[in-house]
Amino acid sequence: MAKLLLVSDSQWVKNDVKGALALGEWDLEEVDDPRQAAHRATATAADVVVVDLQIGSMGGMAVIREIRAETDEETRPRTVLLLDRTADHFLARRAGADVAVKKPFTAQELRAALKP
Repeated sequence: MAKLLLVSDSQWVKNDVKGALALGEWDLEEVDDPRQAAHRATATAADVVVVDLQIGSMGGMAVIREIRAETDEETRPRTVLLLDRTADHFLARRAGADVAVKKPFTAQELRAALKP
């Protein structure tokens, strides 16, 4: 079972991600505090980190940059950034996100983004 770390402080985002992944293919852990995300990603050996663009005091792009800075090629998880606008795709790529999904997303869109 693959490990997924969800970084969001929004209850609807958490609910939608859990609903999309209800098939049991993922071992899901949540982090509300973006400052804990990079540490939790390495501590849990997350395979994928899903980061909400609008989170707390740090923002999703900063979270992804921190995860990239604190991991190497062997320990780096795939990252998925949940965007607010289609126009943010450019910023997601600059932050180092592997995939970007626009909110609100469907279960199919999120599952497709999580495939390697």
